[in-house]
Amino acid sequence: MGDAKRAVEPEKGQLHRQRRGIVTRGELVRSARHIFARDGFEHARIEDIALRARKTRGAFYDNFKDKDDVFLAIFEEDMARDLTELGPLLLGLPTIGERIEALVKYLAHLSEDLERMLLNVEFKLYAIRHPHKRKRLADLLREMRFRTAIPEISRLLPQLDGKPASTKLSDCLAICSVMDGLALNHLFDPDGLDEQAVGRYLRLCLEETIPEDVYSSRRTASGSTRVARSAGTRLATNDTKISSVVTARKVTRSRELTP
Repeated sequence: MGDAKRAVEPEKGQLHRQRRGIVTRGELVRSARHIFARDGFEHARIEDIALRARKTRGAFYDNFKDKDDVFLAIFEEDMARDLTELGPLLLGLPTIGERIEALVKYLAHLSEDLERMLLNVEFKLYAIRHPHKRKRLADLLREMRFRTAIPEISRLLPQLDGKPASTKLSDCLAICSVMDGLALNHLFDPDGLDEQAVGRYLRLCLEETIPEDVYSSRRTASGSTRVARSAGTRLATNDTKISSVVTARKVTRSRELTP
């Protein structure tokens, strides 16, 4: 009996350390978001990231190799959160048109996230300024999309499933690039490029990724008044869900940014 108890105790201790390690990593990532957005990637210091998270410099290096590594963790966390939120929003809609419309509205809401857009621009500018790191960082981000975003997009938009993986990646990169440009200019001049305009241009970009035969049938199917009304009701419901998701994210983010 005593031997069994002694065998269980180390397992409990190991489980506790693992949980504590996950919590520490999450706190460092949240701190890094704030420091990178405030100071820029180039000037952000590991000491400041650790200090804001109330951790030691050693704790940072226990979880990340360098600033590049923690920045990639931020991207991965954002990507995972987006896909988790998009699943319930899109899978409840039966047609490709409705799913694209819901995706457009979700992405347009994301363009309002100042911190996220700043982090995105900072990371890419840093990579461009350091050619010896650019290819490695681009390759890592591309691999991350291959591993997570591409399979999930195929599940949510099965009409794209006939495309080669390389084409899906190109489509994904193009949509992200268009969104980066639209979001940056919307945040710079919201009166000149409002959220409605951002949504319109995102919609055009997304529709370009849909095979012509699918897009044509979608337009034909949308001609029915009854179908259009039914779709309108579903999309209105989905708009409420998207707004709730975005509001919850903003509340969470504001709490995380509170010192």
